[in-house]
Amino acid sequence: MTVPLQGVTRPTFWQIGPVGKAVFYYLAAVALLVFLYGVYERITRYSRASEDPFERLDDLPARVFTGARLALTNAKQFDRDIIAGVMHTFVFWGFLTLVIGTTILGIDMDLYRPLTGDSFFVGDFYLSYSLVMDAMGLLFVVGVGVALWRRYGRRMDRLHDRHTGREDDYFLGALFLLGVGGYLTESVRILGTSATRDVSFETVSFVGWAGKEWLATAGVTPEMATAAYPFVWWSHSLLALAFVAWIPYAKPFHMLSSFANVVTRDEKAGVRLPGVPEDASPDEIGPSDIDDFSWKQLLDHDACTKCGRCSSACPAKASGRPLDPRNVILDLKQYRQKRDAGGEPVDIVADGGTSVIDARTMESCMACMACMDACPVEIDHLTQFTEMNRRLTESGQMDEHVQDAMMNVFQQGNTFGDPGRKRPDWTEELDFEVPDAREQPVDYLWYVGDYPSYDDRNQEIATALARVFEAADVSYGILYEDEQTDGNDVRRVGEEGLYEMLVKDNTAAIQDCEFDQIVCTDPHSFNTFKHEYPEFEACKWSEDDAAHYTQVVAHLVNSGQLTVPDTLEYTVTYHDPCHLGRYNGEFDAPRDLIDATGVDRHEMPRNRADSFCCGGGGGGLWMDFDEEPKPSEERLREALEDTDAGAAVDRFVVACPMCMTMYEDGRKTGGYEDALDIVGVTELLAEALETAGTVANT
Repeated sequence: MTVPLQGVTRPTFWQIGPVGKAVFYYLAAVALLVFLYGVYERITRYSRASEDPFERLDDLPARVFTGARLALTNAKQFDRDIIAGVMHTFVFWGFLTLVIGTTILGIDMDLYRPLTGDSFFVGDFYLSYSLVMDAMGLLFVVGVGVALWRRYGRRMDRLHDRHTGREDDYFLGALFLLGVGGYLTESVRILGTSATRDVSFETVSFVGWAGKEWLATAGVTPEMATAAYPFVWWSHSLLALAFVAWIPYAKPFHMLSSFANVVTRDEKAGVRLPGVPEDASPDEIGPSDIDDFSWKQLLDHDACTKCGRCSSACPAKASGRPLDPRNVILDLKQYRQKRDAGGEPVDIVADGGTSVIDARTMESCMACMACMDACPVEIDHLTQFTEMNRRLTESGQMDEHVQDAMMNVFQQGNTFGDPGRKRPDWTEELDFEVPDAREQPVDYLWYVGDYPSYDDRNQEIATALARVFEAADVSYGILYEDEQTDGNDVRRVGEEGLYEMLVKDNTAAIQDCEFDQIVCTDPHSFNTFKHEYPEFEACKWSEDDAAHYTQVVAHLVNSGQLTVPDTLEYTVTYHDPCHLGRYNGEFDAPRDLIDATGVDRHEMPRNRADSFCCGGGGGGLWMDFDEEPKPSEERLREALEDTDAGAAVDRFVVACPMCMTMYEDGRKTGGYEDALDIVGVTELLAEALETAGTVANT
């Protein structure tokens, strides 16, 4: 017998009765009020924090749309962990569908029916609804099951640390019980109602129907299912309501805070850092109390899901330094909770065991931004780490080796401590004169940088680039002794005052020159000239006026102004510098130049945005860490053992002077001196040009 169209539906509040229905609505209202109060408390807590220096709520509709797109596509969830991406997609879309489905049912019962006396929850709509809900609910259960397996079966290291606790167990357990409980409720209802009506149309609910068949096979009769249904229904409903009420008070809050964090993210977080107010006293520079963090940074703490992706990507942690980015964020959150509960205040960061964060932990950061790139919820780790380094600087707790480098910068304008007059000495090795940009207009103002100016090995990078510019017959020039340290890493170790002094001095020297574009040898210089200097009033150039040399030379090649012969026969791999790749998204220009020389280029497993830091950033170049292995040694091992197609690499190509220094050191300490050579992109280009007689061998 065919079921009438109006009969193709499910009974709501079956076996519950009017009193039970009233109790449910009362409990639902209570759960919602508890939820709303918890959200209100969170928001008011953020309001007690410091103002954020960047505009976070401008063009809010567009931000919400972008945040929703990122959340719905789960794009960042797939980065570095495909299984986690699929798992989270199943959980997210399954949960979202179940929430929407419950909302639709509520609209039908509580709005549409009372207003129209009819129901849209019948016929084809009901069948489509049931199919979608069962399918997406199954994905939800599978996703949660995979999460349980990864945490408790496979027991992935990054999912277990000192911040892992019962709330993590309760959260995953509640999700799993909600998913399975929903199907059990459905199966019991289908079996129970089969005693009084034809339920053949319920096969569209394929999971619930399978459960009903299993129950029947196990000996459960329709009468038994009818008797058990109220208990099953109330168990599922009470768990669902309790979960809703619990959301703002524990780990489930990340479902809201993560989305809010994505919406309020700063696209340049870490790439540019906030300044210090001019009227700030030394005690006000860097966080001394938890409320010295901005509201966005407190939101960062709440958005953390403890997934450990930042920890897995962190080269400092991998090399044994005392830094775990996740633990820093969660330690700050835990301290805030203790303070809000009446706990005693302690220093946020200090050299000793009584602070929330130990000084050595912050000094370990390489400012590579791998943690931020890996984070699926857009936590701004580096901004907070830098501000804590500022506190250490202002309180006189800076690493002694960094202090020496900063004193050199203050006294001589460079980290080597050599006289400024020696900065252009490297040009004497050339058989042509490098133009002086202070004396004549140029197209390209070449900011050479400290290491290419003073370090013997990196001077070879500078001379090679000068030869390339000469071969291209471009208009270029340098600042000679008027150039000073760019300050990118000076700022990231916490010396904001010294950084601002460098900005003032460098912009004064550059403003007197006539040029079209600033070209930087060092990606660190490129980053700060492009993104940070323009934030200062003294700077008259824009972001578009700064470039890395690989971008400029690639443009010269593409425009036909420079022809690079493909005559080299090396097998090489290329290392993406953090400040060029991850910071600024430039991955192709250096590769295009390398390929133009004719070499056989192979990729390491960690490349492009997933590249592994050399260890020199964030002041690491000046510090002394007892590391095993050094980041540079690990990277060279990867180049020799793990490149694609098992290539036997004989050249390790870099596009950053700091990387050159760190890898030359790692080649010695790691025992790789006879295995491969470290070469710069400029050196490959100059060698290729030399083979064609385009440049002289100097």
